[in-house]
Amino acid sequence: MLSELFRIPVSLGGVPLLGLGVLLALWLVGFGVVMARHAARHGVDADFWGYAQPAVIGALVLLFAPRFAPEGIPIRGYGVMLLLAISVGVAMAVHRARRHGIAPDTIFALVFWLFVAGIAGARSFFVIEYWDERYAGRPLGETIVDVLQFTEGGLVVYGSVIGGLVAFVWFVRRHGLPLRGMADILAPCFMAGLALGRLGCLLNGCCYGGPCDLPWAVTFPADSPPFMDQLVHGKLHGADLVETEKGIALRREDDGRLELIDSINGTPVDSLVDAATPLINAFVAGEQVTFDLSDAERTTAPSSQSYPPAARQRSLPVHPTQVYSSVNAALTAWLLWVWFPHRRRDGEVALLMFTLYPISRFLLEVIRTDESAIFGTGLSISQNVSLVALALATVGWVLLLRTPPGRRLEEVPLPASPGGRTRAATAA
Repeated sequence: MLSELFRIPVSLGGVPLLGLGVLLALWLVGFGVVMARHAARHGVDADFWGYAQPAVIGALVLLFAPRFAPEGIPIRGYGVMLLLAISVGVAMAVHRARRHGIAPDTIFALVFWLFVAGIAGARSFFVIEYWDERYAGRPLGETIVDVLQFTEGGLVVYGSVIGGLVAFVWFVRRHGLPLRGMADILAPCFMAGLALGRLGCLLNGCCYGGPCDLPWAVTFPADSPPFMDQLVHGKLHGADLVETEKGIALRREDDGRLELIDSINGTPVDSLVDAATPLINAFVAGEQVTFDLSDAERTTAPSSQSYPPAARQRSLPVHPTQVYSSVNAALTAWLLWVWFPHRRRDGEVALLMFTLYPISRFLLEVIRTDESAIFGTGLSISQNVSLVALALATVGWVLLLRTPPGRRLEEVPLPASPGGRTRAATAA
């Protein structure tokens, strides 16, 4: 785990870097050169203004950074991998799009909107899923700041897919691009980016797995999400806390019987959220933990069960599900990439992605422990979404296979004609 790589200081050797400093000047000059070259080649078109939007947003971030980050901008491992994922995905999309007569500028403009909508969807999905645990009851300003810190993690893939799909359909319709053909071009690029993004999850400590005794198991430091999850479940003390409909319970190690917990170290608790404070306090103080217990109906006199202090400074070994997910995404990206030239009709590559990924994600969720079951299904929210996505993909295959083979984007001679938005030909 390496959450923060380094920080960009506000100034260096007395020379301002952030605010009205060197980085802002370099940012504006760089975008100015790119936009000037585009205007000289293609004029001031929609893609020109597509460059202007990230230029303005980035400039505002650099300008006001000293106010919100007086100690400098932290460069997170998750954010770096996210940027690398986007760069690789864009490079792949540009390479393939050019071979089908679609100008790189079009891809750049599309990626900007996909990025904005994808991040918004991924973060919204996360906030909704963890609202009660992380955001409920907090001051509005503090909540807004936390929500905007997406470079520190807290992005859900399915949320990015939903947000990205909305932006994708809007963009291709607005620019008159072939929807299914563009979807096929972007599908392997998305999965390649996801493979890199999951390594960012490993650096951030999120999307972690359950207990593992295999040689490749990993542990995380004391400030990591897996460590805190194991702490509030009592596992670092040797206990096993379970949340039930009647309250929080202790699972007996000898027979697996559940006994409701009335209090922890004298603090009344009704849920795992309540249990977090006394368990964290006991860990910080190096104290043992005592659970006051009663039966399921709370009719018997409470008994007590004590456990030794949590002396560990790293989590118990867990499955490196981030690595599993990265390998899965990389293999899927490779399969989609090599399938593309052999597809018989547009839409096959995208539907293959929406078929394979829900299946693998459903299975990976079995060994992940960062998401709770919802809706009384015994399945996590991602598993429920996976089933819906797989059902929709099945309907998509039924409809697509009714389309005669041969309706697909055709390759065109390179280089693509300058100024042409698309020269892709779709067979009749």
